[in-house]
Amino acid sequence: MPRYKLTIEYHGAAYCGWQRQENGYGVQHALEDAVRQLEPTVDKITAAGRTDAGVHATGQVVHFDAVRDWEPFDLAKAINHFLRKESVSVVQVEKAADDFHARFHACARHYRYKIIQRRAPLAIDEGLAWHIKAPLDLDAMREGAAHLIGHHDFTTFRSINCQAKSPVKTLDTIEIDRQGERIDIVLRARSFLHNQVRSIAGSLERVGKGVWSADQVRTALQARDRAACGPVAPSCGLYLERVIYSAGE
Repeated sequence: MPRYKLTIEYHGAAYCGWQRQENGYGVQHALEDAVRQLEPTVDKITAAGRTDAGVHATGQVVHFDAVRDWEPFDLAKAINHFLRKESVSVVQVEKAADDFHARFHACARHYRYKIIQRRAPLAIDEGLAWHIKAPLDLDAMREGAAHLIGHHDFTTFRSINCQAKSPVKTLDTIEIDRQGERIDIVLRARSFLHNQVRSIAGSLERVGKGVWSADQVRTALQARDRAACGPVAPSCGLYLERVIYSAGE
């Protein structure tokens, strides 16, 4: 049975997250239903990572095994036909090795948190970014973010419902950049805890507004206490941007 690797994007507002759920409609549900129109025996589609309700993706990666030997272009076109009423799109299809695993073989994941900082309400980016009216000090945010880079216990920055066995993760990089009204917080790690990126973004917003000092990020991290975290940033600003499968990328 040939295995296929799909890169997909989705607007998360209409979904309860990536995962198929009994009481909600997930991206996985939409994609599996579309694929089964072509490959009825497909049991489950496996993703590189779960995203929460309202979170978007521009580079989610999934895999599944098919019966038919598809040309990648034809398979992408066919799946997208059955996704035409969904906010999900197959961007690329590749044939993968029989043992390829979208989740376990990932070397790193890139998340982007998008902020629009201006006083006027959002029209184009409504539901696609966190709208913040007050000015943000990016230098202070970068200073605060530097405390989080490296191998740490991120208990403070994970959801109380997080199912990870350990709160210890290695955060490779955090980059904070501005282009006009848009501010991007881009994070790279092999894996992330539940709500980790949104918790970090919310805490850095406190620093950017001057409510916290940059050193308070370190204090919060060292507390290993969820109560020490800043507010969790809204899901609409978060994007799973890229999944990397080669250590050199």
